[in-house]
Amino acid sequence: MRTTLEVNENLLEDVVKLTGEKAKSKAVNKALKEYVRHKRIEELISMLGKIDLVDNWYELRHMEPR
Repeated sequence: MRTTLEVNENLLEDVVKLTGEKAKSKAVNKALKEYVRHKRIEELISMLGKIDLVDNWYELRHMEPR
């Protein structure tokens, strides 16, 4: 998808260098993907101790396939 963005030149250069990508588009996509991944991990960490999961993996594993 094509999108026109106004991006700080120095920031874009840093992203290209840090990602190791040669193309700016690939570098930006890689940086955005990593940012989303990082935020999702933060969300999971914030839920630590707040969700009670029943540990029944053994039962689930040995269920008959439907």
